Amino acid sequence: MTASRPGVTIIPIHGNTPRIHDSAFIAPGCTIIGNVEIGADSSIWYNCVLRADVSRIVIGERSNIQDGSVVHCDPERPGDPDGSPCIIGDDVLVGHMAMIHGCTIEDRGFVGLGAIAMNKAVIGSDAMLAAGAMLTEGKVMGARELWGGRPARLMRELDEAAIMGMRMGVAHYAENAKHHAAAVDGAFES
Repeated sequence: MTASRPGVTIIPIHGNTPRIHDSAFIAPGCTIIGNVEIGADSSIWYNCVLRADVSRIVIGERSNIQDGSVVHCDPERPGDPDGSPCIIGDDVLVGHMAMIHGCTIEDRGFVGLGAIAMNKAVIGSDAMLAAGAMLTEGKVMGARELWGGRPARLMRELDEAAIMGMRMGVAHYAENAKHHAAAVDGAFES
Protein backbone atom coordinates (compact mmCIF):
# COMPACT_ATOMS: atom_id res chain seq x y z
CA MET A 1 0.00 0.00 0.00
CA THR A 2 2.93 2.38 0.52
CA ALA A 3 5.42 2.39 -2.31
CA SER A 4 8.35 4.63 -3.05
CA ARG A 5 7.16 7.93 -4.49
CA PRO A 6 9.43 10.15 -6.62
CA GLY A 7 10.63 13.20 -4.70
CA VAL A 8 8.59 12.34 -1.57
CA THR A 9 10.12 11.78 1.85
CA ILE A 10 8.37 8.97 3.75
CA ILE A 11 9.68 8.46 7.29
CA PRO A 12 8.70 5.62 9.64
CA ILE A 13 8.98 6.49 13.34
CA HIS A 14 8.09 4.75 16.61
CA GLY A 15 7.19 1.58 14.68
CA ASN A 16 4.68 3.39 12.44
CA THR A 17 5.12 3.62 8.68
CA PRO A 18 2.79 5.80 6.59
CA ARG A 19 0.12 3.81 4.73
CA ILE A 20 -0.69 5.43 1.41
CA HIS A 21 -3.24 3.96 -1.00
CA ASP A 22 -1.74 3.14 -4.39
CA SER A 23 -4.18 5.49 -6.16
CA ALA A 24 -3.31 8.51 -3.97
CA PHE A 25 -1.17 11.26 -5.49
CA ILE A 26 1.67 12.53 -3.29
CA ALA A 27 3.51 15.44 -4.93
CA PRO A 28 7.28 15.87 -4.86
CA GLY A 29 8.51 17.89 -1.91
CA CYS A 30 6.05 16.34 0.55
CA THR A 31 7.15 14.78 3.82
CA ILE A 32 4.93 12.08 5.33
CA ILE A 33 5.97 10.90 8.80
CA GLY A 34 4.75 8.13 11.10
CA ASN A 35 1.20 6.95 11.73
CA VAL A 36 -0.42 8.46 8.62
CA GLU A 37 -3.10 6.80 6.53
CA ILE A 38 -4.10 8.27 3.16
CA GLY A 39 -7.15 6.88 1.33
CA ALA A 40 -7.93 6.08 -2.28
CA ASP A 41 -7.78 8.87 -4.86
CA SER A 42 -6.72 11.47 -2.29
CA SER A 43 -4.01 13.98 -3.13
CA ILE A 44 -1.31 15.65 -1.09
CA TRP A 45 0.09 18.59 -3.05
CA TYR A 46 3.55 20.10 -3.32
CA ASN A 47 5.55 20.79 -0.16
CA CYS A 48 3.03 19.58 2.41
CA VAL A 49 4.12 18.10 5.73
CA LEU A 50 2.03 15.42 7.45
CA ARG A 51 3.68 14.51 10.77
CA ALA A 52 2.10 11.83 12.94
CA ASP A 53 4.91 11.10 15.35
CA VAL A 54 2.87 11.49 18.56
CA SER A 55 -0.63 10.39 17.48
CA ARG A 56 -2.25 9.61 14.14
CA ILE A 57 -3.45 11.30 10.96
CA VAL A 58 -6.19 9.70 8.87
CA ILE A 59 -7.22 11.10 5.48
CA GLY A 60 -10.21 9.52 3.75
CA GLU A 61 -10.92 9.03 0.07
CA ARG A 62 -10.81 11.73 -2.64
CA SER A 63 -9.67 14.38 -0.17
CA ASN A 64 -6.95 16.87 -1.01
CA ILE A 65 -4.41 18.73 1.08
CA GLN A 66 -3.16 21.62 -1.03
CA ASP A 67 0.32 23.06 -1.47
CA GLY A 68 2.34 24.05 1.59
CA SER A 69 -0.17 22.85 4.19
CA VAL A 70 0.85 21.31 7.51
CA VAL A 71 -1.08 18.51 9.23
CA HIS A 72 -0.12 17.44 12.77
CA CYS A 73 -1.62 15.93 15.92
CA ASP A 74 -1.07 15.90 19.70
CA PRO A 75 -0.37 13.00 22.08
CA GLU A 76 -2.37 11.87 25.07
CA ARG A 77 -1.91 13.99 28.19
CA PRO A 78 -3.04 13.84 31.80
CA GLY A 79 -6.82 14.11 31.71
CA ASP A 80 -6.84 13.56 27.93
CA PRO A 81 -6.11 9.87 27.26
CA ASP A 82 -7.17 10.11 23.60
CA GLY A 83 -4.91 13.00 22.68
CA SER A 84 -5.75 14.89 19.52
CA PRO A 85 -5.44 12.78 16.38
CA CYS A 86 -6.17 14.54 13.09
CA ILE A 87 -9.08 12.86 11.30
CA ILE A 88 -10.00 14.06 7.81
CA GLY A 89 -13.00 12.46 6.09
CA ASP A 90 -13.85 11.77 2.46
CA ASP A 91 -14.15 14.47 -0.22
CA VAL A 92 -12.50 17.15 1.94
CA LEU A 93 -10.82 20.24 0.47
CA VAL A 94 -7.94 21.79 2.43
CA GLY A 95 -6.68 25.01 0.82
CA HIS A 96 -3.09 26.11 0.28
CA MET A 97 -0.93 26.89 3.34
CA ALA A 98 -3.52 25.67 5.86
CA MET A 99 -2.53 24.49 9.36
CA ILE A 100 -4.60 21.49 10.43
CA HIS A 101 -3.74 20.40 13.98
CA GLY A 102 -5.37 17.62 15.98
CA CYS A 103 -8.86 18.35 14.67
CA THR A 104 -11.64 16.53 12.82
CA ILE A 105 -12.88 17.49 9.38
CA GLU A 106 -16.01 15.58 8.51
CA ASP A 107 -16.88 14.37 5.00
CA ARG A 108 -17.06 17.15 2.42
CA GLY A 109 -15.68 19.77 4.81
CA PHE A 110 -13.71 22.70 3.41
CA VAL A 111 -10.75 24.61 4.88
CA GLY A 112 -9.87 27.86 3.11
CA LEU A 113 -6.45 29.21 2.15
CA GLY A 114 -4.20 29.89 5.12
CA ALA A 115 -6.83 28.85 7.66
CA ILE A 116 -5.98 27.23 11.01
CA ALA A 117 -7.97 24.49 12.75
CA MET A 118 -6.73 23.62 16.25
CA ASN A 119 -6.91 20.58 18.58
CA LYS A 120 -10.32 18.99 19.09
CA ALA A 121 -12.03 21.45 16.76
CA VAL A 122 -14.60 19.96 14.40
CA ILE A 123 -15.50 21.14 10.90
CA GLY A 124 -18.90 19.62 10.08
CA SER A 125 -19.89 17.96 6.84
CA ASP A 126 -20.44 20.40 3.97
CA ALA A 127 -19.13 23.20 6.24
CA MET A 128 -16.55 25.82 5.28
CA LEU A 129 -13.83 27.44 7.38
CA ALA A 130 -13.11 30.68 5.48
CA ALA A 131 -9.70 31.66 4.14
CA GLY A 132 -7.44 33.01 6.88
CA ALA A 133 -9.81 31.96 9.67
CA MET A 134 -8.68 30.39 12.95
CA LEU A 135 -10.92 27.75 14.48
CA THR A 136 -9.78 27.63 18.09
CA GLU A 137 -9.44 24.55 20.27
CA GLY A 138 -12.62 22.58 20.85
CA LYS A 139 -14.91 24.73 18.67
CA VAL A 140 -17.48 22.74 16.71
CA MET A 141 -18.84 23.90 13.35
CA GLY A 142 -22.18 22.39 12.39
CA ALA A 143 -23.01 20.94 8.99
CA ARG A 144 -23.34 23.48 6.15
CA GLU A 145 -22.05 26.39 8.25
CA LEU A 146 -19.60 29.08 7.12
CA TRP A 147 -17.25 30.31 9.85
CA GLY A 148 -14.71 33.11 9.44
CA GLY A 149 -12.46 35.45 11.39
CA ARG A 150 -9.78 35.12 14.08
CA PRO A 151 -11.12 33.57 16.20
CA ALA A 152 -13.65 32.04 13.81
CA ARG A 153 -17.34 32.56 14.43
CA LEU A 154 -20.49 31.46 12.63
CA MET A 155 -21.20 33.80 9.71
CA ARG A 156 -24.11 32.07 7.96
CA GLU A 157 -25.52 28.84 6.56
CA LEU A 158 -24.14 27.74 3.19
CA ASP A 159 -26.57 27.67 0.29
CA GLU A 160 -26.84 24.93 -2.30
CA ALA A 161 -24.63 26.84 -4.79
CA ALA A 162 -21.75 26.97 -2.27
CA ILE A 163 -22.14 23.26 -1.49
CA MET A 164 -22.08 22.41 -5.21
CA GLY A 165 -19.01 24.61 -5.68
CA MET A 166 -17.15 22.65 -3.01
CA ARG A 167 -18.14 19.35 -4.63
CA MET A 168 -16.90 20.61 -8.00
CA GLY A 169 -13.60 21.51 -6.30
CA VAL A 170 -13.23 17.95 -5.01
CA ALA A 171 -13.87 16.53 -8.49
CA HIS A 172 -11.39 18.99 -10.02
CA TYR A 173 -8.61 18.04 -7.61
CA ALA A 174 -9.23 14.29 -8.06
CA GLU A 175 -8.94 14.68 -11.84
CA ASN A 176 -6.04 17.15 -11.75
CA ALA A 177 -4.09 14.81 -9.47
CA LYS A 178 -4.10 12.17 -12.22
CA HIS A 179 -2.51 14.64 -14.64
CA HIS A 180 0.11 15.69 -12.09
CA ALA A 181 0.90 12.05 -11.26
CA ALA A 182 1.57 11.34 -14.95
CA ALA A 183 3.68 14.50 -15.29
CA VAL A 184 5.72 13.65 -12.16
CA ASP A 185 6.30 10.09 -13.35
CA GLY A 186 7.48 11.42 -16.72
CA ALA A 187 9.77 14.00 -15.12
CA PHE A 188 11.45 11.44 -12.87
CA GLU A 189 11.86 8.89 -15.69
CA SER A 190 13.87 11.40 -17.76
